[in-house]
Amino acid sequence: MSLAVKLRPQTLIQVVGQEHLTKKGTLFYNLLHAKTPTSILLWGPPGCGKTTLAKIYQDQFDATKASFSATSAKVSDIKQLVDQIRSQPLFHKKILLFLDEIHRFNKLQQDLFLPLIEEGSLILIGATTENPSFALNKALLSRLNIFILNALEKKDFFKLLQDYEKTHPLPLTDEAKEKLISLAAGDARIFYNLLESLEKQQLTDTIDVDTLEKKLPHALSKYDRQYDYHYFFISALHKSVRGSDPDAALYYLARMLNGGEDRLYLLRRLIRMAAEDIGLSDPNALTIATNALLAFEKIGSPEGDLFLAEVVLYLALCPKSNAIYTAFNKATEFAKETSEHMPPPWILNAPTQWMKAQGFSKGYIYEHDEKGAISSQKFFPEKLTPQTFYSPTSYGFEKELKKRIEYFNQLREKP
Repeated sequence: MSLAVKLRPQTLIQVVGQEHLTKKGTLFYNLLHAKTPTSILLWGPPGCGKTTLAKIYQDQFDATKASFSATSAKVSDIKQLVDQIRSQPLFHKKILLFLDEIHRFNKLQQDLFLPLIEEGSLILIGATTENPSFALNKALLSRLNIFILNALEKKDFFKLLQDYEKTHPLPLTDEAKEKLISLAAGDARIFYNLLESLEKQQLTDTIDVDTLEKKLPHALSKYDRQYDYHYFFISALHKSVRGSDPDAALYYLARMLNGGEDRLYLLRRLIRMAAEDIGLSDPNALTIATNALLAFEKIGSPEGDLFLAEVVLYLALCPKSNAIYTAFNKATEFAKETSEHMPPPWILNAPTQWMKAQGFSKGYIYEHDEKGAISSQKFFPEKLTPQTFYSPTSYGFEKELKKRIEYFNQLREKP
């Protein structure tokens, strides 16, 4: 059992850094002391206490309890649990289910919980590091009380260290304590792992910063995951890919992976790079980046880390183009400025006689009946001048797309 699990708080009064939830009179406190449990969602950064609060909440109520992590659990596992409990002849208790990293379930999978919550047979305790507005179904969100947890601050870690040293004294200097806390990067789980590593070494002499660096070489080799350095390194990776330097890109990827960066975060950023900096100059880029995400979700780390390296190298060596990015931004701005204009009636469907009488679809030219499958009809709103948003480069596959646009334009101009 890890130190983080051994020292996990058992009551609200032991929880640090979340006083806005744990003190008497708050909504979370009141729900915890209600007669019956309510479905909740805990949202916050890694190592801030989501699992701790979930366990405290679970233990408060007389119910059948179960816990899963969406990283490894399948929907079938949860269905099997529900069926198993319902099949018991004396079934009368609710199922109080803690689902960690609930955002890993897609929105169709999340739909499973809706009828169970509605009928009252399931009380869901979800935990996520992702913004629930994007990661969870609106229908599911409406059935949950959402609680936002704060990232732990320096004072919170000093409190954890103070409590730890009551039974496990460590000869740390004040500067070494500061350094140890900075290494945790806001994550209590990492903090306890560092303490456990020091404890196992049975140190008796004074530990200053230099000694700490020698005793925790792996931790100190990690890039700092606090705000500034996190974004420094993702910026360095992105710009190295954009600059077509595969070795620099691979280096920054390795620095981030060694530092414990969230692999899924990196994969999402790589997918974005494939569209933003490569686009249609190599259409395979987006496919390869997306497939890497799917493969990683099946394999996980550390084996799946190789998928990230493959994507980084491929993207770095692709021909570059931001033509899609630029075109989309231009189109978005133009659409905002001209939102009052309707499409021309000839390209609108007319499923009813009344709509046909209003002129909808009248004069529409079916492209497949035209030479080259191109007509001279206009598609922009009638009162707007047709715009050119997408201007492909002469790099990679966009060179071919540029020829196609020129070819289509020539056909449109012919009588």
